[in-house]
Amino acid sequence: MTIRIYGLQAEQRQEPLGIDHPRPRLSWKLDSDRRGAAQTAYRITATLDDPGRPLWDTGRRESGEGLLIPWDGPPLQSATRYHWRVEVWDETGAPAGSAQSWFETGLLHRSDWSAAWIGRDPVRHPAVEPPGADDVAGADLLPPPLHLRRAFHLADRPVRARLYATARGVYEPRLNGRRAGDHELAPGWTEYHRRLQYQTYDVTDLVQAGDNVLAAVVADGWWSGYVGFDPRRAAQHYGDCPAFLAQLVLDFADGSRRVIATDTTWTERPGDILSADLLMGQVVDARRHLPGWDAAATVDDFAPVAVLGTDPGPLVAEPDHPVRVTLELPAATVQHKAPGRYVVDFGQNVVGRVRLTLRSAPRGHRVTVRHAEVVAEGELYVANLRRAAATDVYVAAGDPVEVFEPQFTSHGFRYAEIDGHPGELDAADIVARVLHSDTPWTGRFECSDPVTNQLYHNIVWGQRGNFVAVPTDCPQRDERLGWLADAQIFAPTASRNADVAAFFSRWMRDVVDGQDTCGAFRDVAPVITMHREAAPAWGDAGVIIPWHLWRTYGDRQVLADSFDAMAAWVAHIRRHNPDLRWRHHTGNNYGDWLQVDADTPRDLLATAYFARSAAIVADAADVLGRPHDAAEHRALYAAVREAFIDAYVGDDGTVEGETQTGYLLALSFGLLPDDLVAAAVKHLAAGIEQRGNRLTTGFVGVQLLCPVLAEHGRADLAYALLHQDEFPSWGYSIRHGATTIWERWDGWTEHGGFQADAMNSFNHYSLGSVGDWLFSRVAGIDQTPASVAYRELLLRPLPGGRLSWARAEQDTARGTVACGWAITDDRITVTATVPPGSTALLEVPTADPASVRERDEPGVLGAEPSAAGLVLRLASGRYTFTAIPNHTPVRETP
Repeated sequence: MTIRIYGLQAEQRQEPLGIDHPRPRLSWKLDSDRRGAAQTAYRITATLDDPGRPLWDTGRRESGEGLLIPWDGPPLQSATRYHWRVEVWDETGAPAGSAQSWFETGLLHRSDWSAAWIGRDPVRHPAVEPPGADDVAGADLLPPPLHLRRAFHLADRPVRARLYATARGVYEPRLNGRRAGDHELAPGWTEYHRRLQYQTYDVTDLVQAGDNVLAAVVADGWWSGYVGFDPRRAAQHYGDCPAFLAQLVLDFADGSRRVIATDTTWTERPGDILSADLLMGQVVDARRHLPGWDAAATVDDFAPVAVLGTDPGPLVAEPDHPVRVTLELPAATVQHKAPGRYVVDFGQNVVGRVRLTLRSAPRGHRVTVRHAEVVAEGELYVANLRRAAATDVYVAAGDPVEVFEPQFTSHGFRYAEIDGHPGELDAADIVARVLHSDTPWTGRFECSDPVTNQLYHNIVWGQRGNFVAVPTDCPQRDERLGWLADAQIFAPTASRNADVAAFFSRWMRDVVDGQDTCGAFRDVAPVITMHREAAPAWGDAGVIIPWHLWRTYGDRQVLADSFDAMAAWVAHIRRHNPDLRWRHHTGNNYGDWLQVDADTPRDLLATAYFARSAAIVADAADVLGRPHDAAEHRALYAAVREAFIDAYVGDDGTVEGETQTGYLLALSFGLLPDDLVAAAVKHLAAGIEQRGNRLTTGFVGVQLLCPVLAEHGRADLAYALLHQDEFPSWGYSIRHGATTIWERWDGWTEHGGFQADAMNSFNHYSLGSVGDWLFSRVAGIDQTPASVAYRELLLRPLPGGRLSWARAEQDTARGTVACGWAITDDRITVTATVPPGSTALLEVPTADPASVRERDEPGVLGAEPSAAGLVLRLASGRYTFTAIPNHTPVRETP
């Protein structure tokens, strides 16, 4: 088989429509059944037409690299599609295959924009009437979304039509009665005053010769709606009303072009959506629907818009995957509670909204949909939502069949209460619509243990529900903020499950933009609250995540773009802590947030992260060719390490506080003298065993727990914690019905019931950071410390606990990597897949290295014994090895 080329990307997305990078980076992945297959050269050609005369031709370049190759052709033109093709040559020098793709530029220059910002004319704002008996309570307190339209006539149908649009708020574009695109909650959430994203839509098929109408509905969204938990600034963080900006670019067969832009010719009026808010919900009165308002029909009562500004502002093309509806879940059960009132269980805690079909509802009949993650005594538990109403209301128009699906709100829920349903609710008439940032899923893990599989399932759904425009902490209550520590703790797991390169690269711009002039990052990004300097482990995300993106995806650009901010953060800490113990300017200093029955000294945790960030900045400086910065920060790391040892490490290997997290930080970050590492591991293990193999770690420590134990010879304890189902543990929440990761170990317990309503999310990914270990050691997929983007794999499957088999697959930046193992009949079978161009060190876990079969097959480049078995050096290809195992699965007691 020749080499298969797949996964072609421009700027870390496949076939992106509307990018504004002046030199987009091109990438591809490789696959082959042939062992030792590798790329040795490539050639990229680009054209304006497909096929067409080459616009750019790299010629044959001798390189095995297919990652992020920058455009080196002529300057890109706005609103232009570029077709590109890559050819590769294999390890023998023979042509090995080719593949092609395209990318399209957006509006690259400020002068390309002719649109103006438009919105509701405050002079013509609809009068406020006192609430009446038929009105929906509370809907009058929020302004109704904009319904905007612009009619135009075309003599001919264009051969190409692109809509470039954005909003101060969230919007849905429409053209001739049909929705344009499938984006949800566009334009997403960024530091709006620094960057506001616009979207590009191919609307060629929606435009017609004759009369046309371009329209949009615009709601408050993050711009002026409710966001966050600060009661003093609950809403209107960026502005007090929504606005819209768009231009439709029409190209005709004769070479002419026409632009329909937002300006004074547009009109507006409120429609059937009385209010829409991300936290509060959406209220729709279908009696107020405006038939044909978004199509070529005559409509009444539309008034001229107000032009709110002619400067487009800090517009950037959307650089990552949009939020989309990706799944529908049917009702698992429908429980009739009272006349017209039902509680629907979808069987899975999700993020999104409900789509409800009503049949023969009388005109003016009101149906209310409330949402909750869990139930208490059969009723929705909503106390943990705090100020978020999470309630959608629909007033029927009286049609035979009506469908209610709010589009400008999002809820975290497993259960929905339908109140006021006009008849018997059929389970087929209600579905949960799941929405999230549509990052491509790249990872899969499974094993022989159903509880561990459920844990992985919960991790994936926690990521799905909390990656909505930004990496949020929780999707249900009045918060939903981009907390930095949560993100850096979970990023390694997230990048196993999905391709989050573009998602995190874009969010890192918000992190950097939020940094203050003294170099301090903030706890959240975008910054709408928590204006103090970030806490230890929180602000360090500004250092850790760019480094992780470099190691995982080979993204040097995000490292370069973030480096000055990374160094400024470390300088900020150093400036205020000259003794190199981070005790001052620690922000809210959360410590090991939500640890259980433990109190890790906060200055210990802070100082450990000070050392970690200094070390990462040194490594990043090496990558970027900044030797002076590298030397300075490497010396700083050594000095902070010495201060840490002097202050917190005893002569017997104890770490101050003697908490699990304290030991984990010291061991993981290299903050112990070599001769005390073994003693510290014994202290850590003894503490866990004394608690009956139970953990105490919070957000910060849990990420390190299983990896550190396994790395230091206590995989038995790591597996004991993985399999634990008594409180506190992952298994405890699963035993009590969890389908996502809880915020707290004690979110609900048999002995205490629900934890504090003020902070008790049941969908919060931080404690699911163990997912990275499931891939890296349980199944065995990792890379060597010096490797970038999985160039040199480190495959170390680690049988243990009650597992008899485990396997994982990960579509990395270079291609698919897989590793797995199974123990049957006193033999272990280990499988591995290495993509072309990568090599691997595979450690076969065996009690007898001589028992490894297939060790002399083609593609095996060498072998040497190790403490855990036999290490084989592999070329690319697919492999199967068998041996005598070094572990016997523990049989679970019935």
